[in-house]
Amino acid sequence: APLYLEAVQAALGDRRIERLILPDGERFKTLESAAAIWDCLMAGRFSRNATLVALGGGVIGDLGGFAAACYQRGIPFLQVPTTLLAQVDSSVGGKTGVNHPRGKNMIGAFYQPQAVIADTATLNTLPDRELSAGLAEVIKYGLIRDPAFFEWIELQLPLLIRRDPDALAHAIEQSCRNKAAVVAADERESGVRATLNLGHTFGHAIETGCGYGTYLHGEAVAIGTCMAAHLSEQLGWLSRDHVERIERSLQSAGLPTGLDASQLSAHKMLELMAVDKKNVDGQLRLILLEGIGTATLPLAIDATTVAASLTKSLRV
Repeated sequence: APLYLEAVQAALGDRRIERLILPDGERFKTLESAAAIWDCLMAGRFSRNATLVALGGGVIGDLGGFAAACYQRGIPFLQVPTTLLAQVDSSVGGKTGVNHPRGKNMIGAFYQPQAVIADTATLNTLPDRELSAGLAEVIKYGLIRDPAFFEWIELQLPLLIRRDPDALAHAIEQSCRNKAAVVAADERESGVRATLNLGHTFGHAIETGCGYGTYLHGEAVAIGTCMAAHLSEQLGWLSRDHVERIERSLQSAGLPTGLDASQLSAHKMLELMAVDKKNVDGQLRLILLEGIGTATLPLAIDATTVAASLTKSLRV
């Protein structure tokens, strides 16, 4: 908001505007923050004709979309994502929601924005750590469905890290094309859309278990992607060469690829993974890899098998 709010207000012209600036970060993605948005809307006597504009990163987009979905049973909203992760992932697809102390994104709704306005110039002011976090999601698209894109990422990571505008523009466009194709085929996540959650079941457990804010979402997803790759290898679906390529790409993007057992035990991770939304009848269902560019639909994996893989993955 301090960097881009005035420009957005100027673009909206003489329309009536009420501003509410919220702190960013997963620990603020709560019902209390959503209530602050509703309080602002009600205090301003805004009707269903109002439009909510979510300017910021993924947390603000998720919060704003959820608040818009609920206020008077739904008002229009616009996504104006200012981080790489939000531009390539969270602003596209209509998932909105807030966290619960027992799990990430456990309260929410599918609610599509009227438009997503992504200006790559906002990435020039993004901290390096946030840029790397966004690259975790960019890499994910190559892993789940676009091997040619993954190969391009491997070659272009030095340019992406240096924020080359042409490289970033291509990465964002290709990521959004991949996600839009998946969402168009399965908006409500009853099938193929679940593949977008590669690394996320592990990652959400890491975010919750280590405390929101310890790892950025993209960092947790990077670690989770490596855990999913190791489990895929253990099951005989992914080669050691592919596992190493995945780890190298994430490391080259400036991302963590492992977790210390002292931070989170395998037992605690399994406990947190048990509340994942993809689970059915108490059974873990995970997105794994059969190769670079080929993800599985959610598979029921025995908890003992997952625990053994986690124990090997966690650094002692």
